[in-house]
Amino acid sequence: MIVESAVIKFAGDSGDGMQLVGTLFTENVALMGNAIATFPDFPSEIRAPQGTVAGVSGFQIHFGSSGVHSPGDAPDVLVAMNPAALKANIHNLKANCMILVDSDSFGKRDIDKAGFESNPLEDDSLSGYKVVAAPITSLTKAAVSELGLDNKSADRCKNMFTLGMVLWLFNEPIEYTIQYFDQKFKKKPLIGEANKKALNAGYNYALTTEIIKSAYQVLPAKNTPGTYRNMTGNQSAAWGFMAAAEKAAKPLFLGSYPITPATDIMQELAKHKWSGARVFQAEDEIAGICSAIGAAFAGNIAVTTTSGPGMALKTEAIGLAIMTELPIVIVDVQRGGPSTGLPTKTEQSDLMQAVWGRNGESPIVVLSASRPSDCFDWAYEAVRIAVEHMTPVILLTESYLGNGAEPWKIKRLAEMPAITPRTLNQADSLWKPYSRDLDKLARSWVVPGTAGMQHRIGGLEKDECTGCVSHNPLNHEKMVHIRKEKIQRIANYIPLQKYKGKDANDLLVVCWGGQFGIVLGAVMELQEENKNIAFTNFNYINPLPKNTEEIFAKFKRIIVFELNTGQFANYLRAVLPQFKYKQYNKIQGLPFTVKELKTKFNQILSES
Repeated sequence: MIVESAVIKFAGDSGDGMQLVGTLFTENVALMGNAIATFPDFPSEIRAPQGTVAGVSGFQIHFGSSGVHSPGDAPDVLVAMNPAALKANIHNLKANCMILVDSDSFGKRDIDKAGFESNPLEDDSLSGYKVVAAPITSLTKAAVSELGLDNKSADRCKNMFTLGMVLWLFNEPIEYTIQYFDQKFKKKPLIGEANKKALNAGYNYALTTEIIKSAYQVLPAKNTPGTYRNMTGNQSAAWGFMAAAEKAAKPLFLGSYPITPATDIMQELAKHKWSGARVFQAEDEIAGICSAIGAAFAGNIAVTTTSGPGMALKTEAIGLAIMTELPIVIVDVQRGGPSTGLPTKTEQSDLMQAVWGRNGESPIVVLSASRPSDCFDWAYEAVRIAVEHMTPVILLTESYLGNGAEPWKIKRLAEMPAITPRTLNQADSLWKPYSRDLDKLARSWVVPGTAGMQHRIGGLEKDECTGCVSHNPLNHEKMVHIRKEKIQRIANYIPLQKYKGKDANDLLVVCWGGQFGIVLGAVMELQEENKNIAFTNFNYINPLPKNTEEIFAKFKRIIVFELNTGQFANYLRAVLPQFKYKQYNKIQGLPFTVKELKTKFNQILSES
């Protein structure tokens, strides 16, 4: 049976390898040309009690030939490796969806630990679903028995047996996964062979038994020609920084301290030393950003990465970068807070911290990415703005974007906009460290050691021209206004804001960042029903695009959707107070769903 798209969720105990299964299935369908959106969802504890709901790890993938804007509201197929995985997801299942379970894991102790009062496979509570119960654990052990593995190693292969069944269910080839094992386990051929045997056994089990009635097929998406690569948001951000450094003809430096969910950017860059990228794992967040500031002073494309608690620790150093007017990029992959909060769950929790969270009058550029693949573009844009306007830039992404994946069409450097650093390499008798471009108000970038252009920088207030320390009251007031005006003038060098729904004038739906795909999907479905609704998503947060006021003025009502208590709505109230803003917020560590958004949109549209 051919279907336009499908949503699968792999769920199991944290040690069941669900993230690996989800990733391998994603790689497989990506190679087949499907559009993809993924949502890894796992606990933050190193090891929650085995078999409990708290220890369930999940990986949801939405893939198809069209209409894939998000990882999907609810799965068409749930793979539940134990009762806890079923318990954690049963509240969010479509009627008649398929539930594939490992019947070997439904013993009384497992059922009790999950919190079921009786065996859900026997008490008729799953009668509204298509339940496929297979003895996955015992079949896996039988499949690998001839290899002589110990019981624990054999048991670990059950995730590959499951993957084999799902590949058959969606008529996907298994050759690509076999190739992965050959490459991954070159030095451990026995483990590679065990995984291949389990994968083949699962595929053949589904093929030769009648436990699954029929297979489905999802056709490839109609992508523009080119070479594609499946990328997470953190990977594509790292690639965006490498491309920007190459385009700017500057060395790339990243100084960071590991923190979930941002660490993958550092790890990805560390794989690409061939590009000249230098990665410094600092002893703490403060050292991370200060090393980046030093690298920027020395003429590098300087980046530091972090998440909410790390942003708090970097605050003072961000102020130093603002005062010294050095170009660095601070990436904040947001997660639930405050404090260590929800390290593995998504939230748009740091916008206020990014825009205003510093001492003194300290304006800064704030950007946000929208999709895993466009983290590349926004990392690139962050560097462009930083080095052309001599300012630190904060790039906000989210756990939802950083860990999520989708196909990305590899770009050529020639396709990308130019990046022109304000570097001054030759001595100029008229140059002063804080003399400025009259249009951008940006100072020039002079690398220490440049003959005849020795200078000092630091955190104390600067004379408006010479850059020497100045406590002159009038100079300080003037410098505060210059720093503010410099950021505002960047609006002259960014694109105008776009919106979807030119014929609408009733309801404008506003969001920012990573909820773009989900909100867009909900709005598009209502537009197809001829509802009077339009949509705009902001990536330039500070400054806002110049036509923002013009767009807002066209609509009777404006509603702002975001995963916090209303940070962007409050920001808009501060900078564009002439409009009234409704807001809809969610603070559950989970993204919106298309269903809940459509319900809210329809409610507002029905109000007079």
